[in-house]
Amino acid sequence: MHGRPRKPLKPVDEAAVAAKAEKLRALQSEFLSNHQNKIYSKEAVELSAKLLEINPELYTAWNYRKLAVQQNLAQCESDPESVNSILNEELKVVENALRQNFKSYGAWHHRKWVLEKGHSSMDKELGLLDKFQAMDARNFHAWNYRRFVAALMKRSDEDELEHTQNMIDKNLSNYSAWHNRSVLLSNLMKKAAPGFTNKDEVLTREYELVREALFTDEDDQSGWFYHLWLLDQTVRSEFPLLVSSWPVEGSDISLPAADYLDGCASMNVFHYSSRNFPLVLYFNQYVRGVNSSTVSVSCGFNLNADLIWRPLSSNDSQSAKVWATHLAIPDAELHSSEAYQVEVKVGFSLGIVSTTGVAYSHPSQISFQLHLQKAPLESGQDSRFGRIQWKDDCFAVYEPGSVEPDLVNLLDNLTIKNEVESTASTWQARIIDDETNIFRDLLDCKIGKLTVARLLTSYNSLRPLDKPVHCKEVLELYSELMKLDPSHYRYYKDNHSLVLLQQVTSSKESLLSRCFHYRDSTLSTNGGPLCLRLNNLAISQLGSFEKLLWVQMLDLSNNELQSIEGLEALQLLSQLCLSNNKFRSFTALESLRCLKSLKVLDISQNEIGSHSIDTTRYLFHSPLSHSVGSCDWNINYLSSKTYWEAFFVLKDMGLTQLDVAGNAITSQSFNVFLEKLLPTLKWLDGVEVN
Repeated sequence: MHGRPRKPLKPVDEAAVAAKAEKLRALQSEFLSNHQNKIYSKEAVELSAKLLEINPELYTAWNYRKLAVQQNLAQCESDPESVNSILNEELKVVENALRQNFKSYGAWHHRKWVLEKGHSSMDKELGLLDKFQAMDARNFHAWNYRRFVAALMKRSDEDELEHTQNMIDKNLSNYSAWHNRSVLLSNLMKKAAPGFTNKDEVLTREYELVREALFTDEDDQSGWFYHLWLLDQTVRSEFPLLVSSWPVEGSDISLPAADYLDGCASMNVFHYSSRNFPLVLYFNQYVRGVNSSTVSVSCGFNLNADLIWRPLSSNDSQSAKVWATHLAIPDAELHSSEAYQVEVKVGFSLGIVSTTGVAYSHPSQISFQLHLQKAPLESGQDSRFGRIQWKDDCFAVYEPGSVEPDLVNLLDNLTIKNEVESTASTWQARIIDDETNIFRDLLDCKIGKLTVARLLTSYNSLRPLDKPVHCKEVLELYSELMKLDPSHYRYYKDNHSLVLLQQVTSSKESLLSRCFHYRDSTLSTNGGPLCLRLNNLAISQLGSFEKLLWVQMLDLSNNELQSIEGLEALQLLSQLCLSNNKFRSFTALESLRCLKSLKVLDISQNEIGSHSIDTTRYLFHSPLSHSVGSCDWNINYLSSKTYWEAFFVLKDMGLTQLDVAGNAITSQSFNVFLEKLLPTLKWLDGVEVN
């Protein structure tokens, strides 16, 4: 670690290690006996000190000493000298342990515990830290402890910032010093300390500082990580803002009345098996507090208090970028020719707050009209009984004007304009532009290409309403990086995919080039559902969801996707093709649980079931990780728990068509399981379900 290779033990060393282990076992056995019998005599406490000097990582011994200290302090509360003597002895034990291993978590935590008693002097702590940081200036334990001591001593952030500067001047590769600098700067800018009130001036100074390090040694990663942090600070919005919604402002939407919901196939009519129409709010940050008090919805057929807003997130958190509720569609006796005006007011009452604690302070209002249609369906138009096929000859190129009203004309208004963001982006664009021009001199090396790609991507993100101007160059840079550095291929590929989707969704014209009408022999007209086809793009990650809230039919086949995280934002989605990707388990499809309107799903020709252990379940937070024990498995068609992942993802879905062929999990027993799990299923792998 840190460029210090491990050396194999010599035979003489092995003998010494064996003798040390024998001594340790004897001490540990005696110590555990004392601990179990709650013996806190002077001899017993001294024995624990010897044990910790040999093995500072024995956390039980540190806890034992805490118990001993508490008992001894209780016996001499009225004697300040005895109290100080006891605590000073603990500090000596910690110091001896740190000499053995200055990266011992238990030792540093114990020292904090002693100092928090409030009887010890802080004078020698910074001196002690200087000694340990002289041994390893990047020791993050020592840096964490320094922040703790500085807080107790009430040292100013400005003084600590000067210390990090001195440490960086001594060693540009001191990652911990750079990290501490980022912590201190965040605090200083947050409280608007003198000299740190103008964020653009502060960041400009920091860019100049880190450039000196980068151009001194371009192969050292410490400065590059700090540069990446600065870039994030530059483009990150300080305030939570509403960036997109469905429906959009000024839209005019036709819906079937409740009695005529089923069977509508025309794209200008939103069709649902339930009597609910979704409202979706898409923020630029994770927020909480979205409810009927902070979001007011007025219409002719729903009470605002009855609406329940829920975060669209794959975890159990009460914060999310995307929030949704549903309007109950009225019964058919309401006058079909009447338009119902709906107004959604966001943030006019306090309560919406970002995860960083910043309140939503830029109220937004969205108005749209709903028309209820009560009309008989044409013969053969009942799509519930027709099987959707995803072959190319089933899709016709979209022709503007073929759908009334033309929903795609609303794409220009999907992104909400925020004046505060437009004003702030001026200095941000200037900084990024300057950095880009400087780092173009390093385009002959890997890190130079990556930095320019990040800078250009950040520049595009500052102007969400404008067409991105650097997508082509960024895509070329990531393509070159995938060839130059195959060990990080997946990282470059994911970023390449996000930029490609940003390019595709950047304008109405670009999106329309990928919009197709679905054609079926059972339909009497050519105006079938409108499908957005993002297939055959070789994308490995999804993004730009704020531009896709309108999509009902989506083709993502023949890509390299391993997850659909974020797709839960598309609440209108009723037909989805994910065939020929790289999904390894149903856990990767967890976002499907939030898509209550989904009726048609194709996950054929993937890798589901090929991997016996789903490692992502343990690496990432997931409600599936906590739900196994809480489920009622006493269901007669679940003879085993083999299909527990499929059960949790699919069990509440009202699918009418499902394709799973071509996955390792597919079998006759699995098909029987699916048919019983999904009572609404009419088609399974192209075969009609009896």
